[in-house]
Amino acid sequence: MSRIRVLLVDDQALIRAGFRMILEETDEIDVIGEAQDGIEAVRLSAELNPDVILMDIRMPGLDGIEATRQIMTRDASARVLVLTTFDLDEYAFSALRAGASGFILKDVAVDELARAIRAVANGDAVVSPRATRALLDVCAPRLPAVGGETVSADATLGQLTPREREVLLAMATGLSNTEIAGKLVVSEVTVKTHVGNILTKLDLRNRVHAVIFAYGIGLVG
Repeated sequence: MSRIRVLLVDDQALIRAGFRMILEETDEIDVIGEAQDGIEAVRLSAELNPDVILMDIRMPGLDGIEATRQIMTRDASARVLVLTTFDLDEYAFSALRAGASGFILKDVAVDELARAIRAVANGDAVVSPRATRALLDVCAPRLPAVGGETVSADATLGQLTPREREVLLAMATGLSNTEIAGKLVVSEVTVKTHVGNILTKLDLRNRVHAVIFAYGIGLVG
């Protein structure tokens, strides 16, 4: 399997050094660059084209939220994994809205960090079920409709097959693909196909946006 190329973004040199040391001890991750602020992150992401950008949120000057937004505007296929200090962090939520593929805590265990980076590199989203529910419970009432237009739940869900609606609901309640496969008694590959269809039909960027969308239309609450 090809190695995952990671760009580290954090305004504190010691934190970057710590993450570099941890990640380079793995068998599958290479740190190809470091940025000390959002401006440098935007520039290096364009120059280096990393597989995953590990992005701090709170930095002086251009913060991680705006850096993520600019990176995603330039390249919608970019994959940003946000670093945060708190599991209930509205700044992290804003980064998800800007296009990040998920967020993890800075004090995450080494094996969990590697799994998160691997998942994002493979096109999945990373937000723990507990954090997803807690974050969206706080923020969902203030969500604008994804895509900027308000549509009825019936009209929106009418684009999906019954099975796709089941998968969307399962995602919104925090289940992983493996858990959804077990619940629906189908293969994980089948679940991934359904997730891809949901994202395409609803014009959503990633799994996290699908969860946000489900909350926004009142599918869950």
